[in-house]
Amino acid sequence: MFGIFGPRPARQMERFRARYTGRSLVVHQGFSGDWLEELLKQPGGGGHFRIDSRRLPAGQRPTPVEWLVQTHILPLDLPQPLFLDIREDVVLARHLVRGEHVVHPSEIAWFLEELDERHHARLEFVGNEDMRAEVGIPVEDNEALSMLEHLGL
Repeated sequence: MFGIFGPRPARQMERFRARYTGRSLVVHQGFSGDWLEELLKQPGGGGHFRIDSRRLPAGQRPTPVEWLVQTHILPLDLPQPLFLDIREDVVLARHLVRGEHVVHPSEIAWFLEELDERHHARLEFVGNEDMRAEVGIPVEDNEALSMLEHLGL
């Protein structure tokens, strides 16, 4: 069950999927100002799990979510904070930065509306321990088109 450096990748993936499938995760490097407070005010905002990528263990036994972030998410080199929608067969990723600034947490709801078609990365679960990453929309493109359409812009 345990390898030299902790649980095997297949076990980590199994545990991650059992815990997080159907949930969302925000990978971040700390929050500035009142961003987290604003997130928690949003409908469903408190339901997003959050993990600080600056505090991931090095050389220790990572938890399944720490392992997944270190092994599959950070190598994508997307801006943070990064919103992850964990589904049965895929993880859809969309960063929360526009220009040089983090978007307001209220925009996450708009991103969710279009996430199937507009994500920065799509990570498909392959076998018991790996993921295949596909690039989505360009990193520079982070407009909430559904919001703009709703506003008539």
